[in-house]
Amino acid sequence: MTQKKPLVVSMGDPAGVGPDIILSAWANRKNHNLPAFYVIGNKHCLQTRAELMGLKVPLKVIQTPADSASLFETALPVYESQPLACVQAGQLNPDHGTFIVDAIKQGVHAISNNQAAALVTAPIHKANLYQTGFSFPGHTEYLAHLSEELFDQKARPVMMLASNILKVVPLTIHVPLKDVPGLLNQDLIIETVKIVAQDLQSRFGIKQPRIFLTGLNPHAGEEGTMGSEEIEIIAPAIAKLKQQGLNVSGPFSADTCFHAKARKQYDVMIAMYHDQALIPIKSLSFDEGVNVTLGLPFIRTSPDHGTALSIAGTGKADPLSFVCALKMAAQQVQLLS
Repeated sequence: MTQKKPLVVSMGDPAGVGPDIILSAWANRKNHNLPAFYVIGNKHCLQTRAELMGLKVPLKVIQTPADSASLFETALPVYESQPLACVQAGQLNPDHGTFIVDAIKQGVHAISNNQAAALVTAPIHKANLYQTGFSFPGHTEYLAHLSEELFDQKARPVMMLASNILKVVPLTIHVPLKDVPGLLNQDLIIETVKIVAQDLQSRFGIKQPRIFLTGLNPHAGEEGTMGSEEIEIIAPAIAKLKQQGLNVSGPFSADTCFHAKARKQYDVMIAMYHDQALIPIKSLSFDEGVNVTLGLPFIRTSPDHGTALSIAGTGKADPLSFVCALKMAAQQVQLLS
């Protein structure tokens, strides 16, 4: 796969499997037909991890993203970020926080300067970052902040998990289940659906997206006998969206939405809470799921897994989700170009 500008990859937490999957992906770049990318990270850390994993990956420090295109076939291009404290695979270090955050910011900055085409982020460990004063709930919220800072554009990010067989969006994400009913409202549903519809058109080439929504309660509330959110919030929001010309249906009982026959009826399923959306896609596409952030002024994808500290440096980390994230980012770049 080729594109005019390289993808930029932030290395993530250096103690996790971010370095592992980046190195493994590059080592198999020809088999996967990968687009050109460069890593914002640390050459010494990557070299040490490659040796630990028994991989022969030549690394080349670059001075500008443009240098990566000519190097990618023979070496993994690395743009050196801030100095990095000693890294031990699997052992978190709060001193890495500034390095991790700076790599993400530099990646977005490269896109805003028209030097990179899209951002693919390796996993971060949020609890580790919180110890350094990181004030954002996670990657997504920080990227929204950077959208305003570097693109002068206020963003409303939406998390979508995508694979070749399923796309899902959790309406509420990392909140306790007991808080979900109080967070649901028509404005949230309408705003989310509009962002999803727009980006499915522009970034996935789906001209008229078919968008389904689950209910919140068992059996979608069963006409109010098991909960009223479907009647009072979800169905009225869907009606308003239909009046605006969007192809939206629901609310449906979540337990009937994800079998093979049902999946053929929609392009994306919007679920009411985290597990309602993520359990199906992780069951069906555990190794190939990609985390896609919609609603940003730039393309961002990431593998659909965390830092996996227990296997960092062992060579056991499967790079397939990261590979799929690279390919999905490149495909979106091509559609938008």
